Amino acid sequence: MAYYPRLEEIEGAYTKLHNIVEKSPLMHERGLSSTYGAEILFKREDLQITRSYKLRGAYNKISSLSKEEIKRGVVCASAGNHAQGVAYSCKALKIKGYIFMPETTPRQKLEQVKLFGGQYIETILAGDTFDAAFEEALFFSKKENRSFIHPFNDSKIIEGQATIGLEILESCKEPIDYLFLPIGGGGVASGVGSLFKMLSPSTKVIGVEPAGAASMKLSLERGEVTELPVIDRFVDGAAVKKVGELTFKICSRVLDETIAVPEGAVCSTILEMYNKNAIVLEPAGALTIAALELYAKQIKGKRVVALLSGGNNDIGRTEEIRERAQLYQGVKHYFIVRFPQRSGALLSFVRNVLGPNDDITHFSYSKKTNREKGPALIGVELSNPKDLEPLINRMINHNFIYQYINDQQDLFELLV
Repeated sequence: MAYYPRLEEIEGAYTKLHNIVEKSPLMHERGLSSTYGAEILFKREDLQITRSYKLRGAYNKISSLSKEEIKRGVVCASAGNHAQGVAYSCKALKIKGYIFMPETTPRQKLEQVKLFGGQYIETILAGDTFDAAFEEALFFSKKENRSFIHPFNDSKIIEGQATIGLEILESCKEPIDYLFLPIGGGGVASGVGSLFKMLSPSTKVIGVEPAGAASMKLSLERGEVTELPVIDRFVDGAAVKKVGELTFKICSRVLDETIAVPEGAVCSTILEMYNKNAIVLEPAGALTIAALELYAKQIKGKRVVALLSGGNNDIGRTEEIRERAQLYQGVKHYFIVRFPQRSGALLSFVRNVLGPNDDITHFSYSKKTNREKGPALIGVELSNPKDLEPLINRMINHNFIYQYINDQQDLFELLV
């Protein structure tokens, strides 16, 4: 018989979590409400104790283990929010935890995990990727006969995440027309989506994935769990090659739609939320807000809730976020320019090609010799996407031979 979360199980998890998690606020967002002509509400799980909802599922799972399982300790694999949730739970329950993380994990994340887990956890660096760390953790778990705490494909994890839904409905007494939920492996979408289908069946539940890792969307389209061969790991909290069998079955039943949002749109949203609202979001935490633009017509005049899943953003990623946002917005462009065989060609480019509001943000020669006569990689930031065509026309009119590389992914990744 297929498993689906039951209300009594979710309510039991809610009681269990009462003194562990914060009841995160459901906040009215004035700016976007005005933009979309709707009532936009943010469920702020980025303000959770571990700055992510993952604590809910981790604690609910670990606290449900038998005394014998608790004695042996637990194992998990994660490079982020799940690791912090497990670490916090181990310390709260005084259980030994072994947390496997890739060797490439930033020091900031390692320190956060140690901060939440203290003496009760041991971090083990294994492999260069999450998948490698995951396999090592599974092997260790079986070898040592210790419980493996899966990040999403587990009934107790799903029921813990579903408690977010109870809080939303407690905070909002009026009917909710749309609910936007992020999808990585599908745990929170399965849990909260199931709860809404039970208590608010008229709400349209929309699952949101990053375009570069839309494994749930593809699986639902094909009618079976499908592993992606390659993914863009930028939205690291939701970049999953293969969703769970359990979460797939539940999501296929409770999600009304699943959409994929470009990573560039996510980056634009992160910057907008920080600049206008002083809200710090990690990429996965911005997914549901970025999705609103795709539903602008449908949500007009509606009451909409978007789950902000996490705020564990690494400040070292700021430049990459800004770059991706500008590329998506059409204001950042890269060219390989071959300067004409004449003296002063570079000066001519600056004076005659660049517009009054254009700015060179990147310049590097591909050769160390023949400067002003060899090819150069040039990055130009425009004030308006419409300025691109005039810029190109000026290059042609002044006899600059160029190659536009924004749309040549392999070459772009090699050079930029």
